[in-house]
Amino acid sequence: MAGMGPLGILNFSNKTLNDARTPLGGTMSHILLLTNSTGTSVDVLPALELLNHRVHILPAEPTALLETDPCDIVLLDARKDLVGARSLTQLLKATGLSAPLMLILTEGGMAAVSSAWAVDDILLESAGPAEVEARIRLGVARAVPEKEDVPTEIRAAGVVIDEASYTARVNGAALNLTFKEFELLKYLAQHPGRVFTRQQLLTEVWGYDYYGGTRTVDVHVRRLRAKLGADHENLISTVRNVGYRLTLVRQPEDELTEA
Repeated sequence: MAGMGPLGILNFSNKTLNDARTPLGGTMSHILLLTNSTGTSVDVLPALELLNHRVHILPAEPTALLETDPCDIVLLDARKDLVGARSLTQLLKATGLSAPLMLILTEGGMAAVSSAWAVDDILLESAGPAEVEARIRLGVARAVPEKEDVPTEIRAAGVVIDEASYTARVNGAALNLTFKEFELLKYLAQHPGRVFTRQQLLTEVWGYDYYGGTRTVDVHVRRLRAKLGADHENLISTVRNVGYRLTLVRQPEDELTEA
C-alpha cells in the first residue's frame, strides 16, 4: 500500500499523505480531502490510492482552508451528511475558495444535488481510477486560465500591482516597497477576500526555510498600510484571532483591531 509515510516532508501535521504512482497518474496535484471519516483516503474514495497525487486530509469544517496551504482541488466527502455538505460548500465558496470543489457521493446521494450546491463536479465513491483521474485533471485545468489570458497587473480599488516590473501604484503614484512588502501585497491581491493566517503568509511569502516568527508578518502589514496611505490602508483588513485578507471594499477603521 502506498503513501502512508510521515507528513513532515510536506510540513503537514494531519492524517495522511498519498504519493502512489501508477500509469494513470499524470501531473501530480495537491488534493485537499475534507471528511469526517476516521479512516484514510482509501475508505472515502478508494481510487485515490492508485493515483499520482498528494492527498491532505482535514475535517469537513469551514476552517479547513486556514489549516493548509493552497491546493489544486478540494474533494468533500458528502456520503453520510448531505445537509452538512451542502452548507459547507456554500460557506467554502463564500470565504473565497478558488480551487475547484468536487463532491464525493453515494448513488443515493446523487439525486439530492442540484445547481443550488456550490460545487464544480461530483464523484461516486465507487468511481474507478481512470474516471477519478480524468475528473481531477479536467477540474484543475478549467481552474487555470490560458497563459495568454493571465494579466501581468492586479488591480484592487485604485491599487495597481505590476508583476512584470515589480512595481505597485496607488492612483498612479508609485509605492516605494521592499521586495517582501511587494510580495506580500501581491500574494494577498492574488487571493482577494481570502483570509490567511500569519503562518500561511510566512510560509508563502518568506518560504519554508524562514526561521523568523509570525510577528514579521505584522510588521510588514503595518508598513504596507502606511505606504498605501490613509485612503487605501484598509484594503488589508485584520480578521481578529485569525490573520489578514485583502478586501476590494474598504473596511471601516474600527474593524482593524490588531496590527
